[in-house]
Amino acid sequence: MSQISTVNPATEKKIADYDVMGADEAFQKVEAAHTAFLKWKTTSHEERASLLRDIAAGLRSNAETLAELMTQEVGKLLRDGLTEVELCAQIFEYTAEHGPDLLADEERKHAGGKKRGIVAHCPIGVIYSIQPWNFPIYQPVRVLAANLMAGNSVVLKHAEICTGSGLMLKDICDKAGLPEGLFEVIIIDHETSDKVIAHKYVRGVTMTGSEKAGRHIGQMSTKNLKKSVLELGSNDAYMILEDADIGLAVKTCVQGRLYNNGETCVSAKRFVVTDAVYDAFVTEFVTQMEAVKTGDPMKDDTQLGPLSSQDQFDTIDSQVKDSIKAGAKLLCGGDPKDQVGHYYPATVLSEVTSGMPAYDDELFGPVASIIRAKDDAEAMKIANDSRYGLGGGIFTADEDKAVRLARDHFDTGMIRINSFGAADPNMPFGGVKDSGFGREHGGFGMKEFTNAKAIYLP
Repeated sequence: MSQISTVNPATEKKIADYDVMGADEAFQKVEAAHTAFLKWKTTSHEERASLLRDIAAGLRSNAETLAELMTQEVGKLLRDGLTEVELCAQIFEYTAEHGPDLLADEERKHAGGKKRGIVAHCPIGVIYSIQPWNFPIYQPVRVLAANLMAGNSVVLKHAEICTGSGLMLKDICDKAGLPEGLFEVIIIDHETSDKVIAHKYVRGVTMTGSEKAGRHIGQMSTKNLKKSVLELGSNDAYMILEDADIGLAVKTCVQGRLYNNGETCVSAKRFVVTDAVYDAFVTEFVTQMEAVKTGDPMKDDTQLGPLSSQDQFDTIDSQVKDSIKAGAKLLCGGDPKDQVGHYYPATVLSEVTSGMPAYDDELFGPVASIIRAKDDAEAMKIANDSRYGLGGGIFTADEDKAVRLARDHFDTGMIRINSFGAADPNMPFGGVKDSGFGREHGGFGMKEFTNAKAIYLP
């Protein structure tokens, strides 16, 4: 039997070993989830909501322990881990509050309005959830809460490096009273994962991760005629327009680039700055990035912790070096120290152009790419010049203009105006183009894996 190990990226010390399941054991978990679904689907929305509220309470009761484990496994700042746990509790509560109304039967008319019809939003079965490491609890929770409310069961394959966090989430759910089998965690390799997608009891597949992994999982899901939701990578552009408040823009963009150690799909990554404010923005932005305190993620005064793994460190380091070789100018950072822990400094690149990793690809770490635009119109063009389309931002004093740009021209799923943030339970989350398809949060996720069943009455 093979094993995987989790490693603390700040100390490079092993945390724990876990046995990898074979296909037979994984299938047993899927079958248990199906059995649990057959009973769960008959419960009322109110019963489901009550249990979701109990899970929220369980998360808050275990917040410190859970946040510490996340910090140990992936290097996120402890305070960010505590914020993540609270967000997850709020997601369960939001889902419990709004789920019954959103999923209620809808009365409609048919036959020219002469006869009655009902649209029922019915659960479909086992949902296979494949999740990454950057938000070890939030990523699985946004799938779990919505699908439990909808009446489905969930089988989670979490990223190897945060296996402990996934198992702890299951333990909290079990202790809150979640019926056995409704939420299962499987520890498997990629080959077995493909077999799980093909399993007859798996009715939907949802995945958050890289573009490459998304293409494979999307193809496997389609091959087996399973609906999928894919939330993939991005290279979010934040535009600094000619009338922007530079102080606000700099402060917010530094936060947006460094949040969660820069390892967030909706991080601010490309900064498209108009000529009129370019020098002022870049000067202050570099000053603030240079002042960032890197260190132990468990300490309150640390602003930037380690990257999640050696692989992640090597990837970001090579992307920066390749961009500089292609003509990018290094304004700060880019020189990681030879030390214990996968620490990469806050880094700023300017003169970034198409063809460089810093322009074309997602940099999943604390590296900012600055791109000059001659005016607002060119800034919008550059922002959309990406194969990705998850999030983005606009800084301007004219809110009406920002809304028009966001609604009519910005080709992404989510746009922040004069602000930065990751997710909100009441707003849809998801992207377009190579950032994937489908939506979570805001009530949309509760219906992604339901059968909109038409019932015709005479």
